[in-house]
Amino acid sequence: MTAKSCRAAARAFATTLGTVTAAPAFAQAGKIDGADTAWMVVATAIVLMMTIPGLALFYAGMVRKKNVLATMAQSLAATALVSILWIVFGYSLAFTGDGAWLGSVDRLFLRGLEMDSVSGLAKSIPEALFMLYQMTFAIITVALVAGAVADRMRFSAFMLFSSLWLAFSYVPIAHWVWGGGFLGSAGLLDFAGGTVVHINAGVAGLTAALTLGPRRGYGSENLAPFDLSMAVVGMGLLWVGWFGFNGGSALGANARAVMAIVSTHLSASAGALTWIAIEWWVRGKPSVLGMVSGAVAGLGTITPASGFVLPWHGVVIGIAAGAICFYACTTVKRMYKYDDSLDVFGVHGVGGVAGTLLCGVFATAALSISPATPVGNPGLLEGHPVQVLTQLFGIVVTIAWSGGVTLILLKIVGALTPLRASPEEELEGLDISFHGEALQ
Repeated sequence: MTAKSCRAAARAFATTLGTVTAAPAFAQAGKIDGADTAWMVVATAIVLMMTIPGLALFYAGMVRKKNVLATMAQSLAATALVSILWIVFGYSLAFTGDGAWLGSVDRLFLRGLEMDSVSGLAKSIPEALFMLYQMTFAIITVALVAGAVADRMRFSAFMLFSSLWLAFSYVPIAHWVWGGGFLGSAGLLDFAGGTVVHINAGVAGLTAALTLGPRRGYGSENLAPFDLSMAVVGMGLLWVGWFGFNGGSALGANARAVMAIVSTHLSASAGALTWIAIEWWVRGKPSVLGMVSGAVAGLGTITPASGFVLPWHGVVIGIAAGAICFYACTTVKRMYKYDDSLDVFGVHGVGGVAGTLLCGVFATAALSISPATPVGNPGLLEGHPVQVLTQLFGIVVTIAWSGGVTLILLKIVGALTPLRASPEEELEGLDISFHGEALQ
């Protein structure tokens, strides 16, 4: 190649790169509100806190000592990895454009995102803040999946799988439900992630657990948690962070955000008390692990309904969550003998299904009246039984897509690198095997 042709190629590359990274004036009309922006900054921060340190502590406290650092590393790595991929393609494909199946490429590498840009999906806050808030949802969803395969998935396989799963499972479903896709257009109600986050992560976790197989010694050795005090602290951070998760999904400092927070808190409380009561009755003693599990079950189950239901509905949904998720994490798990290490499917998957269905039952029109929905979103109790069928449709689509895509991606990743630790690595512990570090 001549020097002249090299210079021409370099200029062409520079022109292409400039086209991708330039910032033309795409900003949509909208008035940025200071109060809404301030609340969403706080909500974004505490949702990020849900993963680091919340989920990291919650998960790490429930694995064995030799795998604590490796488990934390998955949450930390998911945070860093998803953050970069979200600005490269995730946000654009999920939340721009009006395609039924996928968004547009207008915001690849955040192209066109200016200081005063406003998204049509959140008209009172800067688009950069809306992008960042949605990023925190993607982060924790990817990190949740890791709990189902704790103690045995290779770190390299986790990183590759997480990248692909974000692109082919999380991003499409987020667009279908929240970004103008076909599920949202069909009338599916999912305020903060019953389908996008909890069913998606729960089904993916179960699929991964079945694909990798059980942990060494599962069912025959003592796999007791290392430090439940870590799990309690992590759950507390998750509980507080969920106020931003659900309350922030109102996308503004308004009464609907407050109602979502109230129903969220009451559901978590009811879920914890219900799990305690059942465990006390069945086993004679209420465990600390049961208390935190019940609270998280209540939080996950109320998520899709939180902005559509009244506070007392939150109590009912929390009671249902505690009972249904307890059964899923005990009787069902023993019946089918699958090793979902930290009950991602039993709590998040099953809770997400229950909450999405119950949203169709309890949805209250008065809570969602707006210029876009002048009659609100009534549910079964307000004489609109078809909403339950719409919710069921969204559940089935999410389960089918998440399960199918996860299985395909695991096969692809497994062909490139081993999915799980070797017997020797698993016996030694993932902290030493994959990170060369260990707790003293």
